[in-house]
Amino acid sequence: MTMNKQSNTYTIIYIVALVVLVGSALAFTAMSLKPRQQANLDADKMRQIMASVHLTADKGESIIDIYRSHITESFIIKEDGSRVDGDAFDVNTTLESKKPAADRLLPVYVCDLGDKGLKYIVPVNGAGLWGPIWGYVSFDSDGSTIYGAYFAHQGETPGLGAEIEKPAFSNQFDGKHVFKDGQFKPVNVIKAGQKPTDGEDYVNAISGGTITSKGVAAMLDDCLTPYKNFLSTLNK
Repeated sequence: MTMNKQSNTYTIIYIVALVVLVGSALAFTAMSLKPRQQANLDADKMRQIMASVHLTADKGESIIDIYRSHITESFIIKEDGSRVDGDAFDVNTTLESKKPAADRLLPVYVCDLGDKGLKYIVPVNGAGLWGPIWGYVSFDSDGSTIYGAYFAHQGETPGLGAEIEKPAFSNQFDGKHVFKDGQFKPVNVIKAGQKPTDGEDYVNAISGGTITSKGVAAMLDDCLTPYKNFLSTLNK
């Protein structure tokens, strides 16, 4: 029996079959590309981590090889400084930053820079004017001196808040300290020409990017403070 191609039934069956066929093809393509997409995401995360210690891949170099040759250890700690089981690289720091500090899983990456010694890298996550901001901060083995920092954003204003991703901003953190007179004081971000009232180290905020700059300061306070006990053990 031949179905009437002009009938509504034929049209419906044809559309359903087409949708199933196209949907299956898209699902297969997505599944096939997922490993490659994840590999690209992992490589970009490695790039950001290494940027916090001022290491980048030159032409012909692989950031994955650079990461593997310098990151000698990674682990997860709790707020009290104790270690817990798990893969630091797999921790979703965006979700963790939304939890109470005592409940967070806190990744630490140990980087060997040879003559420059060991550096301890920790992630930070926060909110800017238009969306998420994040980054990594590296510390010298004294647990107080910042060796380097890297910041990124999702949608801050070009030329204003987006400047947090530029070295002109992040390099200001080099050499700053988070322990002052025996107290833990994360680095502040303050309008140029002003000084903090609590004696903490500080950097100049971005001109015209006040809200994003305040977001960076809040991010550092919220995300570095849970590492205080761990950093203090290094400091001692």
